[in-house]
Amino acid sequence: MDMAPSLERLKLRYPKLFGPKASAMDRKLLIFGNGLGMALDHTHFSLDRALAEIWNRPNFLTDVQRQLVERCLGRQGAPIGEHELDTLHQAITYCKALSHIGEGNVHWLTQDGLSFPEVTATYLHKVATELHNYENELPKGFEDGLVDFIKTTRSHVATLNYDKLLYNSFIDNDVFNGYRGYLVDGMLDQGFSSDALERKYGNKFGYYLHLHGSPLFVNYNEDVVKLYRHQLTVDRDVPSEHIVLTHIKRKPSVIAASNVLSTYWDYLQFALFESKEIILFGYSGLDTHLNVLLRPYLTSKSLRVVEWSGAGEQGTRERFWQNTLGQAVSVTRLDNITEFADW
Repeated sequence: MDMAPSLERLKLRYPKLFGPKASAMDRKLLIFGNGLGMALDHTHFSLDRALAEIWNRPNFLTDVQRQLVERCLGRQGAPIGEHELDTLHQAITYCKALSHIGEGNVHWLTQDGLSFPEVTATYLHKVATELHNYENELPKGFEDGLVDFIKTTRSHVATLNYDKLLYNSFIDNDVFNGYRGYLVDGMLDQGFSSDALERKYGNKFGYYLHLHGSPLFVNYNEDVVKLYRHQLTVDRDVPSEHIVLTHIKRKPSVIAASNVLSTYWDYLQFALFESKEIILFGYSGLDTHLNVLLRPYLTSKSLRVVEWSGAGEQGTRERFWQNTLGQAVSVTRLDNITEFADW
């Protein structure tokens, strides 16, 4: 997938976006990474914890299914980190290719091999669900400041994580209200539609872009629908196709395979075009597919990074971001990033 198509090609694809009023408001683009959740509960938002929790969940994976995963990894036990998920991603790709070889009931793979992609996708969906279903809330001061800022400016929000911290807050504070909300994500009652992201009837909403998907997104017949919050539990067996939970180098291919995610990445480019400033909040800087997209816009947009002070010393972090994004960046380091209020 081309993560950085030209602005001209984007204008051809979405001509109605780039009208004379496209930049009429002083919007910003806020991109939230996993650091938001980690600032509140480092244990809960640990990927390795969630991978092990679902791996050991009773009555889910059979011994044979675990053995297939372990053979991919070359060791026993649950996967660790995104680098081992990359190995599973490759195995899924091979299994899908081999499943199409042969005719009728003749296959290269055993029944366990044929079911491996679906079982693994269900495992990853449960892992994302485990990370998503955090029961606590954003600190009140942080939440109030952010909500007021969004309502005042209709700034865009893009997420790289799977938790419901922002999502819950925006629903409970009327930031989301269908097509008439301050932010929209293209998910209406009938399912996802890129048409629902198009501003009509004088609407000036910003965009809420789930760049790495959400466990709330499930396939229903030919559509992709969003579950209600109370419907999402780890008891659901959903082989989701709309979650980016793999190694960095595989993420673009997962995004390209989902119409929902690829549409969000298209609209991210419009959000970059329209915004006067970009704020990276709790983002590690390691997603190269995002960094490639950001770089061309930074010659004309200001960018600020808000991150945990434990990531490194000021000078070290400034050099890291300059090397990552190609130019000097303002870096704000805080012991707790939820104390940030300078939107």
